[in-house]
Amino acid sequence: MSTLVVCLTRGDVGADPPVVGRSAAESLVTRVGVDDPEDSRVNCILEGLRVARDLEEETTLAVLARSEQIGGERALARQLDELVDEYDLDSAVVVVDSGDDERLLPVVESRLPVAAVDRVVVRQARDIESTYYLLKQFLGDEQLRRTVLVPVGLALLAFPALLSVSESLTGAFGAIAAVFGLLVLSKGLRLGTRLVALSIDLQEALYGGRVSVVTYVVASGLAMVGGSLGVLGASSLSTGATVEPLVLVQFLHLAIPWLSAAILVASAGRLLDGLLREEELGSYVNLPFVAVAVGLAVRGFTAYFLQVSDESGPLQVPAVAVGGWELDGFAIAPGTHLTAFILASIAVSLVGVRVASYVSSPTDDPLDGHT
Repeated sequence: MSTLVVCLTRGDVGADPPVVGRSAAESLVTRVGVDDPEDSRVNCILEGLRVARDLEEETTLAVLARSEQIGGERALARQLDELVDEYDLDSAVVVVDSGDDERLLPVVESRLPVAAVDRVVVRQARDIESTYYLLKQFLGDEQLRRTVLVPVGLALLAFPALLSVSESLTGAFGAIAAVFGLLVLSKGLRLGTRLVALSIDLQEALYGGRVSVVTYVVASGLAMVGGSLGVLGASSLSTGATVEPLVLVQFLHLAIPWLSAAILVASAGRLLDGLLREEELGSYVNLPFVAVAVGLAVRGFTAYFLQVSDESGPLQVPAVAVGGWELDGFAIAPGTHLTAFILASIAVSLVGVRVASYVSSPTDDPLDGHT
């Protein structure tokens, strides 16, 4: 068993990857360094040689290259598969020189346990680390130009227009700061990647004829109806200081049945797709029960708060007369009403857990244990 010391690089290295062995790596780093002494890949390969030399256990040094074109990650995965098939490897030490290369770690981790990650940071002399040098390196990075220069340029173009519209320096700066805040938030939450994945899933759903497309539209309509009813009901409350906290309670009380129905419809469409395609249903089985249980609990608590605040009266049970038997009508106390909803919520959640465990567990073989 040996440890794979893998240097992750990008672009054409002048040889067919993977480049395996210390002598091959030394020849490669000499060729790359002579072609471009400022290439950061030189430091990455040299660091890989140092790590392979300093490790006490048996090591296999390899240089893997990722193409800049579409599908470069797949080519890198094929190079790793060749190494795993040919050498007896039990772990890997990954050497990278940039954050872009570090994003390829999942490709390595899917095939070998990663024992360590060595990030190469080059120390520059003070006279080289001048403003001109930094700007030259910055402008040479395509990704940094798109990420930094484009938003700054748009902000500079929008500033005069915002200043003329708002006629206030504070308002113009506030609008630009809000836009930059949204940009940073979208980068932090990776909203761009999520939107691309969502569009791909939506296209697959439309072309694949999935039932969930229709149920999601219906669920969206139910959610909008619930939100509208909640807003209308909350606006009908009085505006006294003691009633203002109940606005949210009234909104939830009227909207939660529709929101629960929306989740039920959406999860039903997802379950139908799974059944038709014979997929693993997993946690989707328990989702409808969770929606109903949470809806019952929220409805019970909001009704209790509205009743004790005299915004709504207690639940009235009408009189019932069947033949010669007659039951007088009565009012259910707020505490009793809340208790009934809590018990119903717990019962529904327990049923959901039982159904989910029954569906996810393998079917018992009735002949198991018999000869």
